[in-house]
Amino acid sequence: MKVLISGTAAAPGWPAPGCGCASCGRLAPGHRRPTEVTLTGGSVRLPPAAPLPPGHRVSSRPTEVTLTGGSVRLPLTGPLPPGHRVSTGPDGLTLTTPGGERVLYAAPAASHDTQSPVSHDAPPPVSAPSPDSRDAPPPADRYGERGAERVPARAEDGPAACDLVLIDVLDRPERLGDLRRRGVVGERTHIVAVDIDHRVPTEAELARRAALWGVRAVPDGTVLDTGEPVPGRSPRPRRTLLLGGTRSGKSAEAELRLAGEPEVLYVATGPSGGDDAEWTRRVQAHRDRRPAHWGTAETTDLAGLLRTAEVPMLIDGLGTWVAAVFDECDAWSGGDGRDAVTARCDELVAAWRQARAQVVAVSDEVGLGVVPATSSGRMFRDVLGRLNQRLALESEDVTLVAAGRLLPLPI
Repeated sequence: MKVLISGTAAAPGWPAPGCGCASCGRLAPGHRRPTEVTLTGGSVRLPPAAPLPPGHRVSSRPTEVTLTGGSVRLPLTGPLPPGHRVSTGPDGLTLTTPGGERVLYAAPAASHDTQSPVSHDAPPPVSAPSPDSRDAPPPADRYGERGAERVPARAEDGPAACDLVLIDVLDRPERLGDLRRRGVVGERTHIVAVDIDHRVPTEAELARRAALWGVRAVPDGTVLDTGEPVPGRSPRPRRTLLLGGTRSGKSAEAELRLAGEPEVLYVATGPSGGDDAEWTRRVQAHRDRRPAHWGTAETTDLAGLLRTAEVPMLIDGLGTWVAAVFDECDAWSGGDGRDAVTARCDELVAAWRQARAQVVAVSDEVGLGVVPATSSGRMFRDVLGRLNQRLALESEDVTLVAAGRLLPLPI
């Protein structure tokens, strides 16, 4: 099946006319036109997604499927020509051709304000659970850690993978991971980014994210043949260390890097908060923004998880892990406790060096502030700084995040 992708942008185009944001200001008018996808020969045309029946997540723009000799609006008001089938559901609009090819237009979860760009370091929106993950009983603990939750397994009897998925991947990229998890997207599925706009700052950043997620960000006018092999995904570093200061965007960047994966284990190393209401709110905010299909482990046994992990891991973060290890080893006053902390760090570095699954770790860059006024504060700073150095030496990718901007740190 050949598909003409005439346009790839959101309704106003990218840049949006009259928009004064930096993203739109970098581009010439008409750089990307509103999304329009046509099956070669003009038999079916798919503009952006539209209001669907009650209960479905949609954008605010009208959806229209245009067939030769006329058009049909959704919700459907009449029969389709013989051989074509259209269905709607939580994932969006699915078109099945007479030849059996399946095209999914993955509708956004909600309409977005096309005049309000989202900053690069903004955290991903809260995910709604997919129907199968919401109702499934809790599975057995795969990781052997108290508090670990296994990622729900893929449905063995799920639908066949689509031949082509057109997705607003800037809306909630973790939806792509969920589609992969449920088998809607397979190894031979072509995935194309549509509804592109100033939620991404530049074409270069769009290309970077698309490579991370295994999505094609094609130019307007591309003709795609779904019968051809799907381009292979770019190699991903096995070990990534993201450094940054407070509110630098490092956690959001870590989540972004793994958003397109079907399974992820999120490892939270910080305390629950106890009676500290403000800290409890911070912890809850992190929990709420994680994709619903990700697993979670709240533990300080990072070495154990690194040795046994079978799926990509996100560790957030090493600063709270060092603080927790100081507590566990009663090391704040120095003495033998400090030796125990050193041993734990040695164990972590050894496990990091031998990690087989992809891992992204977040850590605080503690060397840019003032010298702590207390002995315990200076000791914490020194331990974490040395740990960062040792892990960086054993990492394929090390990046400093500052004000949401990425500064790769080459060897």
